[in-house]
Amino acid sequence: MALIDLRREENVGGDFFVDSSCIDCDLCRQIAPASFKAIGEQAAVYRQPQTPDEEMAALKALVTCPTASIGTTTRLNAKAAVRAYPEVIADEVCFCGFAAESSFGAASYLIRRPAGNVLVDSPRFARPLVRQIEAMGGVRWIFLTHRDDIADHQQWAAHFKAERIMHREDLTRQTASVERVVSGDRATPLADDLVMIPTPGHTRGHMGLLYQNRFLFSGDHLWWSPAYHSLYASPNVCWYSWTEQTRSVERLLDYEFEWVLPGHGRRAHASPTEMRQQLLDCVARMRARHSAVAEWYA
Repeated sequence: MALIDLRREENVGGDFFVDSSCIDCDLCRQIAPASFKAIGEQAAVYRQPQTPDEEMAALKALVTCPTASIGTTTRLNAKAAVRAYPEVIADEVCFCGFAAESSFGAASYLIRRPAGNVLVDSPRFARPLVRQIEAMGGVRWIFLTHRDDIADHQQWAAHFKAERIMHREDLTRQTASVERVVSGDRATPLADDLVMIPTPGHTRGHMGLLYQNRFLFSGDHLWWSPAYHSLYASPNVCWYSWTEQTRSVERLLDYEFEWVLPGHGRRAHASPTEMRQQLLDCVARMRARHSAVAEWYA
C-alpha cells in the first residue's frame, strides 16, 4: 500500500495521492488522465477526482499500479475497480490492469477467442484477475513479446496449463521452460487469426503479434507518442540494435492494422491508411536519427 508518510509534496491536497515509490510507468496517467500527470520524474495527483467516473478511473489506476504507489487518505471501496479488469478495449481485446513491478509496469492484454484465449505478456498473478479470466474461459496461449515483460508468466502458465510462446533469442533463465520456442526472422501464423512477427531491435528476440489484421501487440517495439502525435520508437530504450529496430518497424508496412497496443507507451488507434502514414513518418524519423548518430561518429 502507498504510505502517507511518503506522500509526494507535488500532490494537490485531497484524498488520492502518489508516494515516492512511484517508478513513473505512465499507466496511471493513461487510465486516469484527469487526476494524474508527471511532475518531475514521477507521477502525482494534480487534480482530485470530481465525479464518480473520475473516482472510478483513479481507483482503477490504484489497482493497476505495479508498485502500490497510489493511495487514499480515507478507505474507499475499490471492489468495482478490481472487477473492471480485464477491461475491454475493442471487440474481444482487453487490457488486464494489475501491472507488475518486475516488468516495470508493462501493460498486458487478453484476447478472447472461441478457439482459445491468448494472454499477451504477463500481468501480476492477482487472484481477483485470475478468477475473472477463469470466468472468461481461461488461457490457451501466453505470447511473450520479449524478455522484459514476462512478470508472473510461470504462475499463469501453471494455473491455466497454458502454452507459452517466445522467440529463442530472448530466452533467459527465467523463460527456459517456455513450451514453444520460435526461431528465425520470418512471420509465422499461430492460428488463422494470429500472426507472430519477429521485430528485433529493442531486444534481439522481440516479437509482435497481429490479431485479425486489426490489432498489433507491439511489446516495447513501437507505441504512440503524444509529443509527435504519431507512432514512435526511441533509441533510448533500444537494448539490442537501433538499425535492426528501424528495419523491423519498416517491415510492419507489409501489414494492415488499426490498433497498436504496446507494453510500454500509449496505445494508438487510427484507420489502416492513417496507421501506414504514421509508420512511414516513424521510419523517416528513425532513419534520420540513425544518420545523425553515424555522422557524429564519422
